[in-house]
Amino acid sequence: MKHLLIVDDQPGIRLLLEEIFKPTGIMIALASNGKEALEIVQKHNPDCILLDMKMPGMNGVEVLREIRTLSPNAIVMMMTAYSEIELLEDADKLGIDQHFTKPFDIFEVRDSILKRLGLLDV
Repeated sequence: MKHLLIVDDQPGIRLLLEEIFKPTGIMIALASNGKEALEIVQKHNPDCILLDMKMPGMNGVEVLREIRTLSPNAIVMMMTAYSEIELLEDADKLGIDQHFTKPFDIFEVRDSILKRLGLLDV
């Protein structure tokens, strides 16, 4: 079974994304900040991480840097606001697989993740 970690400080976004992925049969973990996310990565080694760029405490780039150390092969996709382009450039250097600009189409996010996990035909 594939494992997806959703990391966002906004409860509504976490809940919405969790609801979109429930019917897919993927195991879903939720984190509201970078510290929680890294604990989950250490414990469960998710196949894919959907990571918000702007969070209190550690930002997405700082979390990504740690993820690449803990789980270098994980698929990491970032969620960003348009104003976070400079951070996105830093994330690209660390090797993100894809990014989505908020507000994003949740079905596009779902389908992109399912394709990357090999659960949806191209």
